[in-house]
Amino acid sequence: MASFPPSVNEKLIARSRTVGELLAPTSPFDKKCGRENWTVAFAPDGSYFAWSQGHRIVKLVPWAQCLNNFLLHGTKNAANSVSTRLARQNSDSGQKNKPCEHIIDCGDIVWSLAFGSSVPERQSRCVNIEWHRFKFGQDQLLLATGLNNGRIKIWDVYTGKLLLNLMDHTEVIRDLTFAPDGSLILVSASRDKTLRVWDLKDDGNMMKVLRGHQNWVYGCAFSPDSSILCSVGASKAVFLWDMDKYSMIRKLEGHHNDVVACEFSPDGALLATASYDTRVYVWDPHTGVILMEFGHLFPPPTPIFAGGANDRWVRSVSFSHDGLHIASIADDKMVRFWRIDEEYPVQVAPLNNGLCCTFSTDGSVLAAGQDGSVYFWATPRQVSSLQHLCRMAIRRVMPTSQVKNLPIPSKVVEFLCYQI
Repeated sequence: MASFPPSVNEKLIARSRTVGELLAPTSPFDKKCGRENWTVAFAPDGSYFAWSQGHRIVKLVPWAQCLNNFLLHGTKNAANSVSTRLARQNSDSGQKNKPCEHIIDCGDIVWSLAFGSSVPERQSRCVNIEWHRFKFGQDQLLLATGLNNGRIKIWDVYTGKLLLNLMDHTEVIRDLTFAPDGSLILVSASRDKTLRVWDLKDDGNMMKVLRGHQNWVYGCAFSPDSSILCSVGASKAVFLWDMDKYSMIRKLEGHHNDVVACEFSPDGALLATASYDTRVYVWDPHTGVILMEFGHLFPPPTPIFAGGANDRWVRSVSFSHDGLHIASIADDKMVRFWRIDEEYPVQVAPLNNGLCCTFSTDGSVLAAGQDGSVYFWATPRQVSSLQHLCRMAIRRVMPTSQVKNLPIPSKVVEFLCYQI
């Protein structure tokens, strides 16, 4: 707790409740395991959980089975249970089967993971569609793995089979993200300083290279409506891209060191970014204004010395699906849960060498990766106010500029723009 000022300690910040853990194999001589876990992911429908277990290995497990195992072995229950009715279609036969666990050997060190699900109405962006190897149906669920050698491998989640091997990057694939609209558009962020856009419905055709980063690209994330992409990287870079025109919208200025993670709020009105400058910023992506700052070091380092406090570097950030909470992981061995309208964390949890985190699909659990293992905590839960639910509904369809032109009182406009 040393990173908080005395006034915060006096508030006795709540400890988050442990839900369970998935541990890496202990054999030190198995060269396929034992490396850092840089990535954890939940399937969009909540059916599966995947993590990089070490070196080449990715583990895919049915999420309901995970929760049941936590309960059976006496681990504390999640705050809100996830539905256990997870019968899934097998991609080959169309038959409903019990979801299966898979261990995938990717052939190289795994740096990034992303789940993608298909919506048949979202056609390929390829103009001349005559024949495709793959016809992705409604029940399709894919897992993309980004590797150390610059390759991206696409797997069928239900069978564990390799479908595609995408080869164009020349360096580590540091992050992957699917468009949420079911189009199976995949964006990859690499140490080769580029982002690449792939159309999996066109058999993995690479559609576009996004150039603008002068150094490594650490992360990327789609807005909920798939229209905007955020990419972050070394040299304080935070870029926003128009994904219809594949052009840069703006660069967000404010961080003082490398920016390593980003995520939009569920309504698309906010963008959270995590940096080695010991801060998480919450931006209005439509205006480029910083609305909130969550500090992990007090007093915060000055711009000149922002790179010197590496025991407080922020490694990962995730937005909860209630739109009210953010989780962050820093090198000070703490996981923090923040409310977007409060200055200090509402809950904390201990975690050594934490590298990545993400909320479960229903928001009830946070998964955090560390040294090949994964730890789970119950998240802060509360009933969202009617005002906040209305705000999210409005902001899903209206950017900031349109909200500011509404003929409503200024205080309501400020609330809708997350300024109060």
